[in-house]
Amino acid sequence: MTQTLHALTANRLTDGIVVFWSPTGWAERFPDAELFTDAAPAENVLAQAKAQPTVLVDPYMIDVKIEDGQPVPTSYRERVRALGPTIHPEMGKQAKGGPIIEAIQKAAGAARSTGRLSLIRRK
Repeated sequence: MTQTLHALTANRLTDGIVVFWSPTGWAERFPDAELFTDAAPAENVLAQAKAQPTVLVDPYMIDVKIEDGQPVPTSYRERVRALGPTIHPEMGKQAKGGPIIEAIQKAAGAARSTGRLSLIRRK
């Protein structure tokens, strides 16, 4: 049985950049994201993020799976956010490369993240 992983993401209010919660705070690259396996710690961090309306826009949890031994966002939308901007392979977060970025680029599927679905339903 595969383990369900989650990562916390949002957009930074000052510049709109996609950010991910990491062990040291908010990071701009998905490879730096902290992955959660337990619901309680994830919910605590999410609650703290939602309490920062002057720093973040719409923080939510995304589903993550392991592909080729690397963590990859499950949904296509979140893979685009993790790589972007995606106008050219030598631009954006994907330009720095690395094994996680390569795994994201090869990943397939268009499933939605459950965290994003609950955010959409809330509105």
